[in-house]
Amino acid sequence: MNFINQVFKTQLGRLRLLSYLEGISLLFLFSVAMPLKYYADLPFWVRMVGPIHGLLFLWFVITTLSVGVERGWKFKETTWKVLIGCIVPFGTFYIDAYILKPIADADAKRLDDDASEN
Repeated sequence: MNFINQVFKTQLGRLRLLSYLEGISLLFLFSVAMPLKYYADLPFWVRMVGPIHGLLFLWFVITTLSVGVERGWKFKETTWKVLIGCIVPFGTFYIDAYILKPIADADAKRLDDDASEN
């Protein structure tokens, strides 16, 4: 199952997409919008990107908790790492690569194995 199918068919895939969007919005906010606000006196971008990032952040947290409950993740082993990752710059990219992607790949392999058995 490729990434696009995972995004649209699984809750974990949607969490992975949200991790990218939340991470990109945070980087844009820190690297573009805030410097423009403080060095060029252009607060427009912070007013535009700030609420979008805030909504993505909340959506990411809610989806993480939902996926954690759905999959039976132990909070102390997986869920808290994903939640901490979303408040650290570049953290969402790290958690996608080292936590979410391996889980999604294992799911895809299991589905492929099940399909080949039938």
